[in-house]
Amino acid sequence: MESLDPLPNPAPSAEQYPTPAGIAAEVAYLAHAKGDIQGRSVVDLGCGNGVLAIAAKLLGAGPVAGVDSDPLAVEVARRNAERAQVDVAWRLADVQAIHETFDTVLMNPPFGSQRRHADRPFLDAALASGHIVYTFLNAKAEAYVRHRIESAAGKITDRLAYAFPIPHTFAFHREELRRIDVVLYRLEVGKR
Repeated sequence: MESLDPLPNPAPSAEQYPTPAGIAAEVAYLAHAKGDIQGRSVVDLGCGNGVLAIAAKLLGAGPVAGVDSDPLAVEVARRNAERAQVDVAWRLADVQAIHETFDTVLMNPPFGSQRRHADRPFLDAALASGHIVYTFLNAKAEAYVRHRIESAAGKITDRLAYAFPIPHTFAFHREELRRIDVVLYRLEVGKR
């Protein structure tokens, strides 16, 4: 996972921060251990460079799709999958255009730091299309996200805390490396 290419020119407005390879691998192994990967249909919403989709496919997922609205992200993800020798269906689309159902959704959506509520379409799409959802969220927004999940009949089954390393990427960044408190939720959709 460490050898995957990042997005060359991430967009600050889209909050295109990569999922760190070690954390992506840990999440994929957790999902695999829970029975949410092997032979399951998986989608990576807002796939970026494809790290979560590729990790799922490497661990034996059935059909895997990666969705992103950025054509460059889809191209980078496609090249990364070719290098990893996995077959993933990459789609250039807005997450709100996904209307099929998947066994498992994996995503590291925008947190809404640059554009208020940028995470909503991703969370809504995940809740509408997945039976099981693994999503990262900004720890500061946890109460809001928890309420939104529970009001949509989702049940949070697991919670893991991380400190995402965010390197100096954009002109408005003031530090060479900043750690952001992030939470990973595993949720079951349609259960309370």
